[in-house]
Formats: sequence, structure tokens, C-alpha cells
Amino acid sequence: MSGPNADTALQSLLSHGTALPRPRTATLAKLHNPATGQMLDRGVVLRFPAPASFTGEDVVELHVHGGAAVVRSVLDALTALPGVRLAEPGEFTRRAFELGKMDLTEVEGVADLLAADTAAQQRQALAHASGEHSARLEIWRGEMLSCLAHTEAVIDFGEEEGLAEGVLAGVRPRIAALLSSLEQHLGAGRRGQLVRSGVRVALMGRPNAGKSSLLNALAGRPAAIVAAQPGTTRDALEVALEVGGYKVLVTDTAGVRAAKGEVEAEGVRRALAAAAAADVVAVVADAAAHPPRRSPSAAAVSCRTGEGMDTLLAELRGAVAAAAGGGGAADDAALVTRERHQRHLAAAVAALQRHQEAGPAAELAAEELRSAARELGRLTGAIDTEAVLDSVFSEFCIGK
Repeated sequence: MSGPNADTALQSLLSHGTALPRPRTATLAKLHNPATGQMLDRGVVLRFPAPASFTGEDVVELHVHGGAAVVRSVLDALTALPGVRLAEPGEFTRRAFELGKMDLTEVEGVADLLAADTAAQQRQALAHASGEHSARLEIWRGEMLSCLAHTEAVIDFGEEEGLAEGVLAGVRPRIAALLSSLEQHLGAGRRGQLVRSGVRVALMGRPNAGKSSLLNALAGRPAAIVAAQPGTTRDALEVALEVGGYKVLVTDTAGVRAAKGEVEAEGVRRALAAAAAADVVAVVADAAAHPPRRSPSAAAVSCRTGEGMDTLLAELRGAVAAAAGGGGAADDAALVTRERHQRHLAAAVAALQRHQEAGPAAELAAEELRSAARELGRLTGAIDTEAVLDSVFSEFCIGK
């Protein structure tokens, strides 16, 4: 529970005359229905008075037995109290954001942490949720605002004091260094998005080369239909795997050859489209027809016995890690994990580039600095619209 009446609601559930537990102390307590007096459960109660709580409000946690009847009876008793209702999706985190406990990139990190399936996604989400991303953005934004203050001082007083050119000359290299840093991180942005959404691997080859058999071997289950008849796979089939700690989306495609009929032609078209969209393409060939050459990027594999699978997986891990750029929490790519990040960072870079082209026009230079700082502010949520916030918080599960 979160809100100014959290303690009041808890007091209603406790036995008559029972004092509220001490803050941040796990306390075993009997919980009752305040309307009937019926005992609901014996559970552990924790209180976190404002502002030292996740949301910044008074927070109460009830750790009850997990049976459906117990949980339902406690929720029914609580929601029958005046002013108590079930939380909306992401409402606890949204309250934390609105009370300044976290910024928007930290919020997105929490959402990604809740959805993380792989070690790389976990590391990247933690870098956002713990504020590493925000700290770097605030350093950049602070530098922009400092340069803006110097530029505006020139506009207001520089001509009178005769200091204009000297001050602006000191600002330009600072802006150039900022621009270089932002361009570097913007260029690496695709990597962070790959860690979050998954590296796409397309299995390509002629009909009956063994693509579907390989997909099943990688997945450890019969995900694709396998038959001796060529052309069994007509559509692209996608399976999510974890390879080397990364989320990988492996696509089994139709065999590529001169199509016989409209259906097969569409399958070939989709196979080529999957290859074009993939981050890694693995070409599968029948070893009997095409004996493998001895090269670092080739592996002879038996999907029936598993022979050679370790070699193939090692090759695949290397290719996936290279596509994702390492994916560690300290990696530059961790700054950009969403299209929203990419958009605002690109707008800030464009504004700084225009600043460099403004020359001695201090008024134009100041406006571009303001624009760049605004874009970074929108990235963290310091400056934003309700529509953007609604979009971000719609990803959360109920409550959290």
C-alpha cells in the first residue's frame, strides 16, 4: 500500500489495541477483516514512512500466505476501506517519479528489469534503474547549461565589458567535446537496443539443407516441422533463445531457390526479408552435398547426434556478442536502449551541430544550447508531456 492513509489501513487490519509496527522492522501480526472481525491470516508486516520509501509516500507491505483465498480475502478487506483502491499499472513507480525519487530513464530501467530474461538484459536494465545512465546525462546537461550561462552573459553584458570573443572562444571547445561524446553514444545506440529486444539470427540455405532440424536442435524442442520433402517450411518461424547471456531471436526460413508457384515464391521473399533484417546470418548447407571447408566461421554439425554443436554455439556466441557490442553495464550502448532515447539524443546532437555553425552570433548559439539541453531534459523526464509518461508507464504490470 502507498499513500497518506497506508498506516490507517494497516491499523484497521490489526487486532484491536495493537500498536503499529516500528518502521523498517519485519513484524509478525494477525490480520483481521475490520468489518467482521474474522481473522484472515498471520503474516509479516513492514512499514516505510515517507519520504524514505520506494514511492516517497508512506508505504506498507503485507507478506501473507500465497493461497488464492488468503490473498483475495486480504485484498477484499482492504479495498472495502474508505479511500483504498487497487493500483493502476506502474502506479507505484509513477508516484516515485512524480515525487522525484527517480527520473524517466530509471523508470524505464525498472520496467526492463522486470522484463529481463537474460544476464545481458539484467545488466543493462540495472545500469538504467540504478541511475548510471541518468548521472551521465546530467553531467552533459549541466555542461550545456554552464555554456549557456556564459553565452547569455555575453549577450547581456559582453559588449559593454569587451569580453565577448574571449568568453565565446572558451565555450566552443567545451561544446565540441560535448558533441563528440554525444555522437559517440548515438552511434553505439543500436547495440543497447539489441540487448533489450534481442539479436536477430536468420538461418538461410537451400531447401532440405537442415535449417529446421538445426532450429529444433538449438531450441531443444520440435519447434519446426521437419520432413524429407523439400519446401516444408513456407513461412518464417521465430524462436527466442538465450545464447551467451543474450536474448537471441532465431528465424527458420524457407529454402531459397527458383520458386515453383506463388506460395513458395512468397516464402522465398520472406526468407530474403528475414536475412536483410537479421543482425547475424547463418548459412546452412547439407554436408553431404557441400563438405565444410576448414575455416573459423564454419562448423560441421549433426542435429541427430549433437556432434559439433558446441563448436557451432561458440561461433554463434561470438557473433551475437559482436552484434550487441559486449552489452555490459559500462558499455556505451547502455545509454540508448529505446527509440525514444535515440530520438532525443539525435535532436540534441543536431542542436549542438547547429551551434557550431552559428559562428559569432551569440543569440543563435544560445538558442541551440537551450534546445540541446531541453532534449536531454526530455530524455530524463525533467521536461516532458503527459502523453509520453502514459506511454512509458503502460508497459508496467499492475501496481509496480
